[in-house]
Amino acid sequence: MATETAGLRQRKKERTRQSIADAAARLFAERGYEQVTVIDEQTVYNYFPTKEHLVLDRDEALRDRLVQLVRERPAGVSPAAAIRQEALAFVDGIRRVPADQVRGGLGYLAAVSPTIRRLSLEMTDRHATAIAAALTETTPELEAGVAKLQAIALAWVFQTITDETGRRTHDGQTPDRIAHTVRPIVAAMLDDLDRWLSPSTSRQARRSSHNR
Repeated sequence: MATETAGLRQRKKERTRQSIADAAARLFAERGYEQVTVIDEQTVYNYFPTKEHLVLDRDEALRDRLVQLVRERPAGVSPAAAIRQEALAFVDGIRRVPADQVRGGLGYLAAVSPTIRRLSLEMTDRHATAIAAALTETTPELEAGVAKLQAIALAWVFQTITDETGRRTHDGQTPDRIAHTVRPIVAAMLDDLDRWLSPSTSRQARRSSHNR
């Protein structure tokens, strides 16, 4: 019973958090990021301490999910393959963005605001740092610098989704059209990363390096 109650409480918190983020996106879309001030309500501050947190509302959840997928991937599965479904689902989610929130999302705001662009890149770097830690945990022989390089490439898949969404929204494309066009781009990126980061390819590259 206690577990069920805790679960209901958590789901209610998640719904409240999403409702606040959606309301903020509508305001950003209507007025622009710089013109919106955070509503002076305690409920908002409980979930989003600053206006920046409202724009990056999926930051921590996405980071934790990517780290989990990389850390728990089965033997023989590359990190790129491990995050593939998450990345493609991320693209598919673009289709569900309501019309009144399209220009209030991270992608569009980053395309028109240097401040949000910087926040977006900083978020991607945080994700890369966390993924790099997961890579070194699961592949102890991987050098720290190489792990960070691989992690940047993996995190950049999501940065690409953000960038393409923003640019195409700015050009007037609909969410459905954006998702349809961006999905094969992301799939191709993941295919290339899978070939690069597959365990067999990595071992062969290390052997070649050692033989020089």
